[in-house]
Amino acid sequence: MRVATLVAAFLLLASPLVSSNSFAQAPKGATAATIQANDKLRNYLDFSDQRDFEDARRGFIADLPSPVIKGQAGNVVIDLSQYDFLKSTSGTPATVNPSLWRQSQILGMHGLYKVVDGIYQVRNIDLANITFIRGKTGWVVVDVLTSAETAKAAYDLINEKVERLPVTGVIFTHSHVDHFAGIRGIVDEKDVRSGKIPVVAPDGFMEEAVSENVFAGNVMSRRASYMYGNLLPKDPRGNVGGGLGLTTAAGSITLFEPSNIIKTTGEKMTIDGVDVVFQMAPGTEAPAEMLFYFPQFKAIDLAEDGNHTLHNILTLRGAKVRSAQKWAKYLDQTIDLWGGEAQVSFGSHHWPQWGNDRVVEHLKKQRDLYKYINDQTLRMANQGLTMHEIAEQFVLPDSLAKEFYNRGYYGNLKHNVRATYQLYLGWWDGNPADFDPLPPTEEAKKYVDMIGADKILANAREAFAKGDYRWAATITNKVVFAQPDNKAARQLEADALEQLGYQAESGPARNFYLSGAQELRGGVKKMATPNTSSPDIIRGMTTEMFLDFLAIHLNGPRAGDKRYAFNVIFPDIKENYTLTVEDGVMNYGKGKSLQSADATITLDRTTLDDIALGKLKLGNLADSGQVKIEGDRQKFSDMLALFDKFDFWFTISEP
Repeated sequence: MRVATLVAAFLLLASPLVSSNSFAQAPKGATAATIQANDKLRNYLDFSDQRDFEDARRGFIADLPSPVIKGQAGNVVIDLSQYDFLKSTSGTPATVNPSLWRQSQILGMHGLYKVVDGIYQVRNIDLANITFIRGKTGWVVVDVLTSAETAKAAYDLINEKVERLPVTGVIFTHSHVDHFAGIRGIVDEKDVRSGKIPVVAPDGFMEEAVSENVFAGNVMSRRASYMYGNLLPKDPRGNVGGGLGLTTAAGSITLFEPSNIIKTTGEKMTIDGVDVVFQMAPGTEAPAEMLFYFPQFKAIDLAEDGNHTLHNILTLRGAKVRSAQKWAKYLDQTIDLWGGEAQVSFGSHHWPQWGNDRVVEHLKKQRDLYKYINDQTLRMANQGLTMHEIAEQFVLPDSLAKEFYNRGYYGNLKHNVRATYQLYLGWWDGNPADFDPLPPTEEAKKYVDMIGADKILANAREAFAKGDYRWAATITNKVVFAQPDNKAARQLEADALEQLGYQAESGPARNFYLSGAQELRGGVKKMATPNTSSPDIIRGMTTEMFLDFLAIHLNGPRAGDKRYAFNVIFPDIKENYTLTVEDGVMNYGKGKSLQSADATITLDRTTLDDIALGKLKLGNLADSGQVKIEGDRQKFSDMLALFDKFDFWFTISEP
């Protein structure tokens, strides 16, 4: 059993490419239509406004001694020099949306910065920022990046360039891996358990941190490899960053349970002499998230709810839909709580805002951005427009759309509108003809049989020549799904997706388009399948979570009418469960015992952890005695044979 998390896509960064393909073709340049589309946006936005560049540079102290951070084994955790091409002063490449290029150039500024006296950030050495607050005796740290190695590099940098101090407290803003996974790089768990160093997190943090990417982990991680452009070269025809940050580190994923949980808005805490007032914001950017205020600094930490981008209402890797209404509501509450006195605001990504007027303006415009998406999607839905019709007609007012921090560098406006519709009304548009659509391959074959591949391709070429890349991609995709070996269809669809990628303002959308084009041209670019089983994540899973995850692997059709019943005992944690398979479903019960079980299986929970990490194999353990089976061993073996092993490298842009 293996726990698949979003970390999988991050770990791909350090793996070599392996590819066998029969359709290989190099990326192409931008067409005249793409250049024209990008020029239109260039003329709409005020690119003479350099304030974001100035703010991003403000307070710069020092950069890392090397752009390459390595692990103890010499492995490359992150190589920031791969993005040196963003330093170009020769203008925006034709193959990149000018607004996204502007954002990526700002994100290419990395190192240590002073926000105000006593508050410092190390930015853009990982996907997120790490913030250091000067306490009475040490550093209070907010968010600790994706890996222990990048967190340690940031800590070493501030100790060398500002002041050498111990860590005296840690705050996790929310439950996403790029904000908690570096914890062991700067803190020893025993100091937390002893009460020496508080680690503070929002209510529900541990469950959400462990579970969000577990149950749908394999598919979510595979899609994340597209979203973060892990398979793409880093250059103007490939990955230029993710809009929220450049990229993620591929180091040690660590986690242990926080010592202090914040549950209510207005709750206060003093950490090493630093007063903190908390605001709960669950169900916004993360299921467990909080913002907070430092009164003595007059500074708001916006976590990931206030950014220099439109964020995701539904992330492209896949997750539960978020609420734009809640997002707006909590930002409005932030204004009410601290907008009257705050002089600076900063967050887990991007760069700060200084001055009360700008702090409040940023909060109001971001609030209104999410409120507008929520309210206008519902207004148009109530007029009878369908999800895709609303997305096509949806336009932000200039007062929101012309603010660079409201542009869709990470989230995408159309995608967020569709997600909001989905939140309230589901995926179906209400048209009975759309109620039970055919699967993509079957539908594609019927279209091709009816129209003919040659005619579809002729129409697609005509659409491509006119710059209608959406339609060209749509209809060539039918041919690809009906005839996967049709080289002309694959190449034409790839060409269309590529131009859509070059026009995309969203980093993740660009990465999806270009990754799809790459797959069509060269097949699935397989790397070594990432080992996503971090020991800390495994230990963080409850036994119930393990069993729920195991149940997802059961092949229901194969299990059919088979019946199995077992008692499972974990002596080291003093827990026992019943485990049954019937009707193609695996159920379990905690603290129960079956009188007529096929067998009783006894193993330590730590042994189960090692099985999940791939360190031990269950069959060998049964023979060795580390797993004790009393009863019908063959039935237990037969049941285990009914569980699927998920293939990480499934296709996305082809059947």
